[in-house]
Amino acid sequence: MHLLHRFRSTRVAVPSRALPLALMLALLAGCGSTPLPPWPAKAPLPPVERGHVTPTAPLATQPAPPAQPAIALPVPATWPAQAPSATLQVPTPGEPSAVTAHFPDPMVRYRTPGLADGRRAFTTNAELADWLGVIASAQQGAGTRTELLHLGPSQQGEPILGLVITRANGTTPDALEASHRPTVLLLAQQHGDEPAGAEALLVLAQELAGGLLEPLLDRINVVLVPRANPDGAETGTSATASGVDMAKDHLTLSTPEARAIATLTRDYRPILVLDAREFQAAGALTEQFGAVQSDDALLQYATAANVPEFLSKAAREWYYEPMAASLNTERLRNDWYFEPVAGAGRDRVAGGSVLPESVRNASGLKDAVGFVVASRGVGLGREHIQRRVHTLVTAISSALRSTAERSSNLDQVRSFVARDTRALACHGQVVVQAVPTPAQRDIELLDAQSGVERTEHVSWDSPLKLRTTTARPRPCGYWLAARADNVVDRLKLLGVQVMRVAEPGSILADSYDQTGTSATGQAPQVQLRRNAIDVPVGSYYVPLNQPLANLAVAALEPDSPAGYIARQVIEDVSEVARIVSTPSLVFEESN
Repeated sequence: MHLLHRFRSTRVAVPSRALPLALMLALLAGCGSTPLPPWPAKAPLPPVERGHVTPTAPLATQPAPPAQPAIALPVPATWPAQAPSATLQVPTPGEPSAVTAHFPDPMVRYRTPGLADGRRAFTTNAELADWLGVIASAQQGAGTRTELLHLGPSQQGEPILGLVITRANGTTPDALEASHRPTVLLLAQQHGDEPAGAEALLVLAQELAGGLLEPLLDRINVVLVPRANPDGAETGTSATASGVDMAKDHLTLSTPEARAIATLTRDYRPILVLDAREFQAAGALTEQFGAVQSDDALLQYATAANVPEFLSKAAREWYYEPMAASLNTERLRNDWYFEPVAGAGRDRVAGGSVLPESVRNASGLKDAVGFVVASRGVGLGREHIQRRVHTLVTAISSALRSTAERSSNLDQVRSFVARDTRALACHGQVVVQAVPTPAQRDIELLDAQSGVERTEHVSWDSPLKLRTTTARPRPCGYWLAARADNVVDRLKLLGVQVMRVAEPGSILADSYDQTGTSATGQAPQVQLRRNAIDVPVGSYYVPLNQPLANLAVAALEPDSPAGYIARQVIEDVSEVARIVSTPSLVFEESN
């Protein structure tokens, strides 16, 4: 039997986001939830250990071994030169020696199946499963628990695997929640031709389960997914088997790979979702500038419209700044993420995407810190692979330490953001479309032939500050037609609450009229029309007095550039309407 109840939205007076932080906190002090503490002027940088991970076998290293032994994994001293799968053979393109000289191998040497001496291919999915399986089945010390997660098959039937590492009383989502420790989700190889992330997460899995990073588990829980796109990894291609870029599929969830990550995120509710990626060393940079990338790492936090400002502040001060310092200590150059703008000439670059379709931006709309760390790697084959892995291990280790050191602050930020988002239903404005702000900046490059360093002054489409192009009053919620089951399924996978109408009624709403056509995959032009609509039994209501309201906005506004109309999940604008007054209807929980 369904639980029937009459829905009422509570209207709460909320201070303006434009108020000074101190005044906002004072006004919020009387709320029932724990208020956000005074924001530190500058968070102290965590101590940096050179090398960060200096594990023993199978990670042969030059520095002294750790105090406690790492888990012994079945990696032969000399791995076969030929990989089990010929499709994983990756040619080495070879850079000019003048360029290569800028990227020496690190002092530490990492050993995974794919990084073994003489190896021509990266870790296969079977080897990855063996590696994680050994860690999951090993006897852990100090109360550490591990569990191998089978997240589902890929489109070609390959297992998508994860690993939980924790000192909670169990490894289930409820057990991790009950530990009152924040959970971190580490994700890698969404693009099959970006292998360094998977190798780095195999290193980190071992170090968290029985190495130098294990003490962090006193303060945090960690879930790792080293290879989100096993089919692409098998063929060395970017997309999934269906040709879809899963890195841009975290709102529409059209691929089983993206759905697996959405389910994992919904269940474990991580406070940090870090996406380990690689970027092109040359490509368009060489075409437009005659140069190659000089940075080892490009960094970016969530920059979509409606990401709460306190999450952006936490991402910058508590993650980006310590991470950049850790990379600098290791002499690994880093910068904000940027790439050339196609067809814009040689004097313009753009930062990371501001659309809510990436895991970074979708996470920011889920009340989490979304972050991407990209190492220099696409197009390099196996060249500089030790340095690329070291770059990711260094950056991710910094993020893990930051989460441990800021665990209580992060919990308070999430509590504040969730409360603030719920209270905004029926109030103020919501941003539907926003674009990066034009700015100027310098980028550091290397001449593609001579390797000479040079600085280019360019225009930069900066995602760090967005310019609103479309905004409208924030509704109380959204109505969806009964035939929108596929929409409801996606929203629920994302963690959005959806109610089913149990008794018919009428409600004041803004319906949409499409006023212009657009190219396939782009949002239509719409005009709002205020009217009373009949709400039949079996249709749906998505309330906005919930923590993930901003994610619902991104999905359901018809002119949202990555929303369900633009991506043709919703076929017609008549299937959705904005509810502009508090509904007085009977609902039941949607199955």
